[in-house]
Amino acid sequence: METGKPRVAAVSYLNTIPLVWGMMRGPQRDLVNLMFCLPAECADRILSGTADIGLVPVIEMARQRLVSVPETGIACDGGVRSILLFTKVPWGQIRRVAVDNGSRTSVMLARILLRERYGVEPEIIVMRPQLTPMLEAADAALIIGDPALRLQPAQIAFEHLDLGAAWKELTGLPMVFAVWAGPVLPAGATELFSGSWEYGRERLPEIIDHQADRRGIPRGLVRDYLTEHIRFRIGAREIAGLEAYLSLAATLEPGIAI
Repeated sequence: METGKPRVAAVSYLNTIPLVWGMMRGPQRDLVNLMFCLPAECADRILSGTADIGLVPVIEMARQRLVSVPETGIACDGGVRSILLFTKVPWGQIRRVAVDNGSRTSVMLARILLRERYGVEPEIIVMRPQLTPMLEAADAALIIGDPALRLQPAQIAFEHLDLGAAWKELTGLPMVFAVWAGPVLPAGATELFSGSWEYGRERLPEIIDHQADRRGIPRGLVRDYLTEHIRFRIGAREIAGLEAYLSLAATLEPGIAI
């Protein structure tokens, strides 16, 4: 690590790229030491002290009582497309859910929605994000991020929920999945992360072309995902959605900071 540069842990999924484009290719490139990992690993690197700030699942922000950077993050206001819960049994009969090993916020969201909508509180088991083995081991399977984008839900013979859409139906609010957070924010953090996002926002067509080829996801889906499904600006409605989520999470996991 170069002295004075914050160590930034970013999520390796497609939805993060516009947020970090300035840190990858723009004016913020020389201001940070950037690393990529799964969402859960971002939180673990903050906890272990191997990163100073990360794009942390909001449930881990609450568990670790981290300080968040305002204005930018990963959110949705309706269907998100990349957080899918499949079931092979009727929803009210789910007793075990296999969850993606990269996810924590979405696991809690699935637990909240299954309890609030269907009155069930299933056992959770953690697995690699492969739908067939997950559904062999459990009644339902939660897959997030790029693995979910590579699925074609309409062609899969199981019912599914888009958890972003289900949250909007339940609360009428956006859902926030991850924010930049750490134990202590570096000086100029808001300007740094907002600037990186603004650089990416202005270059979305370039990002879409680059990422579609790189990730093996159809260009049209990449475009729709980054321009329609994902929200990168965290405003008042997103904060209200985050507060509602954490309040419900605290009923399942006492001790979470609200």
